[in-house]
Amino acid sequence: MSNELSRRNALKNIVAGTAALGVSAALPSFAMEEYQSDKLKGNINHSVCRWCFSGIDLDTLCIEAKKIGIKAIDLVGPKDWDILKKHGLDSSLCNGAEINLVDGWNDPKFHDTLIKNYSEMIPKVAAAGYKQLICFSGNRRGKDDETGLQNCVEGLKKVLPLAERHNVVLVMELLNSKLNHKDYQCDHTAWGAELCKRLGSQNFKLLYDIYHMQIDEGNVIANIREFNQYISHYHTAGVPGRNEIDDTQELYYPAIMKAILATGFKGYVAQEFIPKYKDKIKSLKDAVMICDV
Repeated sequence: MSNELSRRNALKNIVAGTAALGVSAALPSFAMEEYQSDKLKGNINHSVCRWCFSGIDLDTLCIEAKKIGIKAIDLVGPKDWDILKKHGLDSSLCNGAEINLVDGWNDPKFHDTLIKNYSEMIPKVAAAGYKQLICFSGNRRGKDDETGLQNCVEGLKKVLPLAERHNVVLVMELLNSKLNHKDYQCDHTAWGAELCKRLGSQNFKLLYDIYHMQIDEGNVIANIREFNQYISHYHTAGVPGRNEIDDTQELYYPAIMKAILATGFKGYVAQEFIPKYKDKIKSLKDAVMICDV
């Protein structure tokens, strides 16, 4: 989590506003020199996380996203689905069933609430024509890896049959516990993959957040290659800082995107960086171009 914005609060309270569109940093040298939406290659299904652009009202974000060539908005709940539909955009990863990021499936005391929430939300996601719904392991609170896995399996097995009937995928996010989400349990790809194996359902997958996994384990491309069968969604951001994915940060996103495509991935890659430049839409355009391989 950035010091500038708490995702935990932003996921709950998206503040409507307008963005001042001024001058931003130049497009990085490894992106195309000039942005044009008709130049998008079509290999990556581009999305953008709503909470990162909370200062821009959703209608405006949808309009600007479509101009760029973005197909979907990430982390949007039922109250805003009509806006997305009005603009012909997908809800690439729905939210609204989770309690929060710290109280999750790894603790039985939250199971009753989570089972109720997800049992209500899964049919809504399906009825709206969407396919994915986010979930979280929650914090360890002293639980070792094995206990956390067992608790997650116990709880998730009570809602997965419903997800399977409605063709909705529950997607658990990998978050770093080193910097932004202290004590979070699903903080390494191997742990998340083991949970997928134990559940044995195509309706449970992982959200591989490139920013978070670079911080906690690194070896991004190798892990994508090894665990891609368990991944149904990707998030981006610059490391360090969670800002623009330009050449001010350490990850080389074109190579990462090529590695993702090489696995046969057909899902969404969502921009989840917090723009630090004044022209936030320009930053978003630039990020799409960097990732459009």
